[in-house]
Amino acid sequence: MSMDHHHTALTDRLTFPEENKISTGFFAAGFVGIALSLIGLFVNTEQFFYSYLTSFTFIASLFLGALFFVMLQHITRSSWSVVLRRIPETISLQLVWLGVVFIPILFGMEFLYEWTRPERIATDELTQHKQPFLNIPFFVIRNVIYFAVWAFLGYRLYKNSVAMDRSASEKLDKQQRVISAPGILVFSFTVAFASFDWLMSMDSHWFSTMFGVYYFSMSFQTILAVVIVMVIYLLRKGLLVNTINSAHIHDLGALLFGFTVFYAYIAFSQFMLIYYANIPEETLWYYYRFEGSWIVLAYLFLIGRFVLPFVLLLGKKAKSNHKILLGVSLWIILLQFLEIFWIVMPILHKGAISIHWLDLTLLLSFSGISAGLFFRQFARHSMVPKNDPLLSDSLNKH
Repeated sequence: MSMDHHHTALTDRLTFPEENKISTGFFAAGFVGIALSLIGLFVNTEQFFYSYLTSFTFIASLFLGALFFVMLQHITRSSWSVVLRRIPETISLQLVWLGVVFIPILFGMEFLYEWTRPERIATDELTQHKQPFLNIPFFVIRNVIYFAVWAFLGYRLYKNSVAMDRSASEKLDKQQRVISAPGILVFSFTVAFASFDWLMSMDSHWFSTMFGVYYFSMSFQTILAVVIVMVIYLLRKGLLVNTINSAHIHDLGALLFGFTVFYAYIAFSQFMLIYYANIPEETLWYYYRFEGSWIVLAYLFLIGRFVLPFVLLLGKKAKSNHKILLGVSLWIILLQFLEIFWIVMPILHKGAISIHWLDLTLLLSFSGISAGLFFRQFARHSMVPKNDPLLSDSLNKH
């Protein structure tokens, strides 16, 4: 490592400016959202739980996507991503409190999950058949396991990374890979089963073996968009301008492009297999989501979440063009929320899109508090893993 390159690394201010009161603003917005949502809980309880589940699974998808991103970088020993890895690390640290905000869902289970209602179980043979898996005690146990696994992974990988800021340590660097390799395997199973539990089991007749991969593909495409938005935000604030260069941005753009195709492939495969097999239990799920005005959203995802980003990011220059990337990324984040909304809400509002104010207040609550916690934590440590053994490779990337 030549000294001058090492020197350029440290010309940037490495801590996020504390005087930037951005976290306070997000917390304020979050608390306003919470206050309004609590009124909604009493006004329209059923709607509250549906809206809550929508925002919860949206935020969870970001945290989980971030965790996967971090583990993927460790096991592949990627050098390009080192300069921006602290962003997804700080996001995935929030998995520590995700289990806590899941608790309200347990109180709304009889609204959300038909397999919890005794009268439904009594008259429905297929639901009876699924009882060994779909029952409340096992559901709770499974979710405790998911959150414990994710919280451990998010916390350890973050803590090790921050510890290496203080003193370079080969042992810690190796530990990151030792955790990530089995971590990614356990992650795959827990995320697949969590998506079955949270979203797929809302319709206890429906099943799709691809649903776990579908939820994952949405999540990973979205977290790439979030990281891009965050990186461009930092650069516009004049932060890390000598650290993150257009080659890093281009790689993020290329990954976003790649996972846009992956998402489309998975979403279409799931639909096509179900359409082709034409089994009533399976097709009804799509039937309700293609009914009335819901079909508008289905087309929006096809065009807006695949065709549009695909065309816009196809060229080499586009992948490092800040304006295009920022626009596409913000759009994908919006569509991620809408797609989860489209998965959850047709059960409550058959035949027509219905947007309730609780959808917005709960989204504000979750997003505000999460963003506030992110920025508060992000300001506590260096924005770049400054003793990472691959940092100099990352800084020299052109």
